Amino acid sequence: MATAKQAIQIPDFSFSTPIDQVGVNERADRFTKRSIKKESKVNGLKLVLNMIDLTTLEGKDTPGKVKQLCYKAMHPHDAVPDLPTVAAVCVYPSMVKVAKKALGNSGIKVASVATAFPSGQAPKDVKLRDTKYAVQNGADEVDMVISRGKFHAGEYNFVFDEIAAIKEACGPARLKVILETGELVTYDKVRKASDIAMQAGADFIKTSTGKIQPAATMPVTLVMLEAIRDFYYKTGKMIGMKPAGGISKSKLALHYLVMVKEVLGEAWLSNEWFRFGASSLANDVLMQIVKEKTGVYQSANYFSID
Repeated sequence: MATAKQAIQIPDFSFSTPIDQVGVNERADRFTKRSIKKESKVNGLKLVLNMIDLTTLEGKDTPGKVKQLCYKAMHPHDAVPDLPTVAAVCVYPSMVKVAKKALGNSGIKVASVATAFPSGQAPKDVKLRDTKYAVQNGADEVDMVISRGKFHAGEYNFVFDEIAAIKEACGPARLKVILETGELVTYDKVRKASDIAMQAGADFIKTSTGKIQPAATMPVTLVMLEAIRDFYYKTGKMIGMKPAGGISKSKLALHYLVMVKEVLGEAWLSNEWFRFGASSLANDVLMQIVKEKTGVYQSANYFSID
């Protein structure tokens, strides 16, 4: 006997939690006042290194450059033997196969941007093919961009449906949804976009492409962390967070970890649930680790330029 189809539940995006801008700015600033010393600092720096998505997203990327980046991902600094690897290498879809082969069985993930990165200005079928191409070539993770034009036009169901379709196209790959917060401008819009992305099936929400300024900031990341917290309380589902762009110094990265721990708890302090999208952060982390071990800074010339 046939059963009646269940009614499709259409999310209601007419309301999002209002954001106290002054309160967010003041709380984010307080996280930068914490001091982390000695052994805790070294452990924190190693954790940061292990959370980095080492990234190259340039038109001039070549297979040789990607292979070099993959070697660094596996061997951050051979002079220090007890270092963790980074979490992932992030490349364009055309370079996924190169990265996958170079990383072998290292356990480091291959992440690929998709959906007409960084603008997102392409038809849906093009975005779906872009995503499927990356996954078929071996991408473990897909970093998609939302359609900011549609979002600003108030077409929230369009944004939701597109994310849900890309999530389905990802198959087994995890989906990171890039909000491009520098183009969303207000904290209220960042919160609404975060809510839409999570409800549509995002495994991670991510601040930025790194191509627009401002990119990641601590207040914006705090708004997104609080959205993740509220979503977890409501659904019991953990969502990852990835600030990307503009985080190049170890001290700032450690402040982010303090914020994650205090807002979400220790369960999020692993690269399964928190990432840094960065290219130059790794070198600064390595310089700081060597300094903590030896008492002196090495020249930047001792580290590869990526």
